[in-house]
Amino acid sequence: MSKTVIKTDVALVGAGIMSATLGALLRQLQPDWSISLFEQLDAAAAESSDPWNNAGTGHSALCELNYTPKTADGGVNIDKALNINEQFQVSRQFWAHAVDNGILGDPSEFINPIPHVAFTHGVDGHDYLRKRYDSLATQTLFEGMEFIDDPAEFTARLPLMSAGRDFGEKVALNWFDEGTDVDFGALTQQLINYVAQGADIYFGHSVTNLSKQSDGSWIVKVRNGRTGDKLTVHAKFVFVGAGGGALHLLQKSGIKEAKGFGGFPVSGEFFRCTNPDLVAEHQAKVYGQAAVGAPPMSVPHLDTRVINHKPGLLFGPYAGWSPKFLKSGKITDLPFSIKPGNLLPMVSIAPKEFGLLKYLISELAAGPADRVKTLSEFVPRALGADWELITAGQRVQVIRKTGVGGQLEFGTAVVASADGTMAGLLGASPGASTAVPAMLSVLEQCFPTEYAGWSSKLGAIIPSFGQKLNGNRDLYRQVWDWTNKSLQLTGRDASGVEAGALAPATAG
Repeated sequence: MSKTVIKTDVALVGAGIMSATLGALLRQLQPDWSISLFEQLDAAAAESSDPWNNAGTGHSALCELNYTPKTADGGVNIDKALNINEQFQVSRQFWAHAVDNGILGDPSEFINPIPHVAFTHGVDGHDYLRKRYDSLATQTLFEGMEFIDDPAEFTARLPLMSAGRDFGEKVALNWFDEGTDVDFGALTQQLINYVAQGADIYFGHSVTNLSKQSDGSWIVKVRNGRTGDKLTVHAKFVFVGAGGGALHLLQKSGIKEAKGFGGFPVSGEFFRCTNPDLVAEHQAKVYGQAAVGAPPMSVPHLDTRVINHKPGLLFGPYAGWSPKFLKSGKITDLPFSIKPGNLLPMVSIAPKEFGLLKYLISELAAGPADRVKTLSEFVPRALGADWELITAGQRVQVIRKTGVGGQLEFGTAVVASADGTMAGLLGASPGASTAVPAMLSVLEQCFPTEYAGWSSKLGAIIPSFGQKLNGNRDLYRQVWDWTNKSLQLTGRDASGVEAGALAPATAG
């Protein structure tokens, strides 16, 4: 068994969308820095970024009802929706720049236009969607959204969901034509290929330990899973983008910012349609409302997917549970993550989240007929024979210490050391869709001096850098038209004017 010592400026742990995005940004901003990437599996994007392990929704809050909760006075809070949409616009701009500059290839390999639709039924649901529409449609980022409650129009747009439906019960839709389906696996692979042109990529290599040195650098212990050979990596900066595996590594690092964090694993299962005739009858991503007590990531949705240029259809998720933090993880992942610093926060969650536990138990007890019944709310004539159950990605929900207890969080959290030598990412949705702003946050927190000097390059890559698009209609239209053209999305801008083009300067 041999040992090798290597030195690098940046060590990236994990070959998913986050590490791929950070590596690509650094290659643009600081091409003289050395980068080494370590992935325990034998391919990029084989865990959460794999297209069958996530719904592929370009999460922009166009259809996801958990981002527009009801308020106590009966209104709708749209703050989170605006924030997430702003973040997705940043990701779109980076991807468009990457296509324009040869970093990414054919955009149809990873992003395709598909309507995003919010769906409710019943009087309460109808009223809620009406209020949601009234609140969002006047916002710059949501111009073009439609409110639909006419059964004939519903049938024309969603024939699969219409067939056999009793329209005696009110239905309502918030419809946005210019949503997207994103294959984050293909996107990640293309970005990794770009990063690899100026970096060392190690597949089949597991990071086993992280230890900080007196000069602020890190010793990263790595093991080759095929040969057993060991690497000792001296890195000035470490990013832990290992999905569910990030918590363990952050705990091993000993950074105080990671203390108190816990994780609760939730797996998901989806129905995948096996009947091509049904696939052809549905061309939209349609999101409904989560069951009472269910986590936001469990919002039911009937999704058109485009993977390898082939359309598909998914419905779910159905919650599952495993103590593993990754699909390729170990059953000891959860118990080994419990430390003295996070024990109380994790124990305190159970009574607070009784509804979630009750929901998970009911989901685990559900049989095939129960799953088809849930599907029938979207597809009234659903037949189990037309659908196969697949296991999707494993997600670890963040438990953050608050006082002596803890709080379960359903978002994406950046954890960075105070000295900026290490950062990691915890959490789930919207995750991949907001990878670019998340990695910009990492750069800003960890490289404050360099970040100020990078501002001109970032402005060339992301024309709206440092600005909000909502409320700035002229800039929004320019950015939207340019990204539509570069990403070859065959839509029009929010005003219905034929998409033009914005030609931002090429970043160095």
